[in-house]
Amino acid sequence: MDLILKNALIPQGDRKVKTNILVDDGKIVGFTSALNGLSADRVIDMKENLVVPGCIDPHTHFMDPGFTHRETFTTGTRSAAAGGVTTHIDMPCCSKPSVRDAESFHKKLAPLKDQAYIDFAFWGGMTGEDVREGLLDNIQPQIDEGVVAFKVYMTPSVPTFPKVSDAEMLEIFSHIAPTGMPIGVHAENYDICTFYSEKLKKEGRLDGPAWAEARMALAEKAAIQLIISFAEATGARVHVVHMSTKEGVELVRAAKKRGVKVTAETCPHYLMLNAEDSMSERGTFAKIAPPLREKEDNIVHWQALADGTIDFVGTDHAPYEIPTEKDAPDSTIWNSFPGIPGVETMVPILVSEGLNKGRLSLSRFVEVTSRNAAIHFGIYPKKGAMEIGSDADFTVIDLEREYTIDEQKTESMAKYNPLHGLKLKGKPIQTIVRGRVVYDEDNGGIMGEAGYGQYVKRQSIQSLERVIKYETFEEGAKEAEAKPRMEKALKRDMITN
Repeated sequence: MDLILKNALIPQGDRKVKTNILVDDGKIVGFTSALNGLSADRVIDMKENLVVPGCIDPHTHFMDPGFTHRETFTTGTRSAAAGGVTTHIDMPCCSKPSVRDAESFHKKLAPLKDQAYIDFAFWGGMTGEDVREGLLDNIQPQIDEGVVAFKVYMTPSVPTFPKVSDAEMLEIFSHIAPTGMPIGVHAENYDICTFYSEKLKKEGRLDGPAWAEARMALAEKAAIQLIISFAEATGARVHVVHMSTKEGVELVRAAKKRGVKVTAETCPHYLMLNAEDSMSERGTFAKIAPPLREKEDNIVHWQALADGTIDFVGTDHAPYEIPTEKDAPDSTIWNSFPGIPGVETMVPILVSEGLNKGRLSLSRFVEVTSRNAAIHFGIYPKKGAMEIGSDADFTVIDLEREYTIDEQKTESMAKYNPLHGLKLKGKPIQTIVRGRVVYDEDNGGIMGEAGYGQYVKRQSIQSLERVIKYETFEEGAKEAEAKPRMEKALKRDMITN
């Protein structure tokens, strides 16, 4: 046997159970309450820390190849490992070339496969240009290469990944629907965002919150309404990425109740920050798209994450170079690049502000950090599970360890973070990928090496709709379970804006 993790507390529903985890050849091969003479090449004492299935970040932009002045696959995956993430799923747009066919897929994969510290999967992509040029036949070749989902943008991303018009998005939905693959959509109404950005610019607004005012909540609401309508018309599996508004939560909840194939994610910054405070204080360093919202949106998103309306959390990790892109001499809130890092702080925030403060039960914490994303993207139970035969991916958490986010002390190249200075309790202290420790906070930090991480292909077309029965929404079961927990948290004034 290769490895024994002894004295581990693992989740069994909402209980923590002490056990010893047996690992061989990178896989989980057993659990035992007593070792009874069992031996292994390595034995690591977990010291009764919480050991959960390896956490997954399903939404990263590691900027490689093509934009390595911002981040490299090496620094991005080191940052993920330091944050307790064992697998990340990289977006198709922020690389040269962007991934839109099998050829561009291989051009992205080839230079990256020897750089990763953790395992990784890829999103595929479709754009308005692909529709106009009759290139929708490029969908299936990307599926054949193992991409886990497709991404479309309703607002511009980068020049190599054009946005879709409404009709172009409908056409893409119609072509992908028969494959059963999920389609992630950046949900902001382009005309609303553009018109009001220009309007506020002409009025001379240069304050940080002007960015959020221009890209108003209505822009996301209108976009999500359209996405849901198109999903109903085509039968496509749609996924709202980085959802930021309470209006979006209401729309997704109602659509799930009537059986629409819709899922949603949110990000730690939409749980913790609001535009008025953060953008006034940090300006361009808190500029993202969709923008930060209001304190009420934070509260509603925690509730939705607890009751199952929001399925999981991703970071939208999208770092930019400070002197040329975030804070250049001519930077304003309008022309600076919208994006923040986050892969290193996602799990600590969900541990401290979710699990430890009672907003998330233990079972729900496991769902939103690993299990649900693994199911949704077709890599379960290889990933996101603590079962015999699953990859031996573990995030080891010290629930008592106190931690203050310091933007300068990160593995990412981007030394800025609007969550800088946030004090947390509970932190990942070890990250184990396929039985190998790649991060150990108490023994020097990064322990792995570039190239250990492997590309993970989609294994199935299994969907959350079939695994997690949304009839519970009709019965009110999850909402009823989450409501008293959330009310208790709010009474203790735990929204830390």
